[in-house]
Amino acid sequence: MTETAVYAAGGVVWRRVEGKLRILLIHRTKYRDLTLPKGKVDPGETLAETAVREIREETGIRVALGVPVGVSRYRMPNSRTKIVHYWAAEATDAAVRTSSFVPNKEVAAIEWMSMKKARKHLSYPVDIEILDEFARIVDEQALPTFPIVVLRHGKARSRDEWDGDDTDRPLNARGRKQAEAIVGPLLAFGVRRVLSSPAERCVRTATPIAQAIGQRVQLTTDISQDAWEQGRADARSVIGQRVRARKPVVLTSHGPVLPALLNELALATGTMSGSYLGSASTLEPGAFSVAHVPVEHPGAGIVAIETHEPRA
Repeated sequence: MTETAVYAAGGVVWRRVEGKLRILLIHRTKYRDLTLPKGKVDPGETLAETAVREIREETGIRVALGVPVGVSRYRMPNSRTKIVHYWAAEATDAAVRTSSFVPNKEVAAIEWMSMKKARKHLSYPVDIEILDEFARIVDEQALPTFPIVVLRHGKARSRDEWDGDDTDRPLNARGRKQAEAIVGPLLAFGVRRVLSSPAERCVRTATPIAQAIGQRVQLTTDISQDAWEQGRADARSVIGQRVRARKPVVLTSHGPVLPALLNELALATGTMSGSYLGSASTLEPGAFSVAHVPVEHPGAGIVAIETHEPRA
């Protein structure tokens, strides 16, 4: 991020009503316009957290983020550049039923409409561009998606200052902060299950998010560094199970193991290999990559991969 730009995030909120796709737009009170829900990043927030919060505040609907659908840039009246990141976000029937929306000083009304009508009535060309990218994904039958997250453990104490077994090497102070800092961003993607290498540094990185979703960390040596170094790792089995499950999950592992996880994910989904796999697996401690996989057609390939750097 730069100091001169204003960053914001939002989403293309969608649902199917009697088999027909509908998009949620907001009527803003002050500007008397029709736009996609979005808002500025609060201090300490990631873009993903901002998108989920702003959608909830402006529409009353709780969502988990799906595939990214683009970034808009435009000049504000004060000459600063505003950069807005968008994700697709499905509004489940339960989320719609429990919506807390009431007209307020910022949003006068919310309205579900077809993509054709939405494209006609959106007030700004930059919103239409985002909707067009969303439409492309719809045309490819890639919605809905589920995320498979690969997470590198937080910063650990160095081997030089640790006398015990490497498996027991703990997180340092920065690593503990990283473990707490990733909870919000992972919640934004709707993670429901947490798998981890049994190494202490991985388990402690995974524990805060597991506690946040009321789950236990599921341990597997198949993605441990010891097993990888000894040729006993089985990333293929782990990835195969997670693709078949079609549920949001985070896999907490080690730097050397991440390329194998991403490569197996590409193979399991029929995704063409490319340099993006190397970029998504070359993570700093506490960073994670999110692979968005189509729920109905996982063999059609990964729709998108996004990488999130550590905040701490």
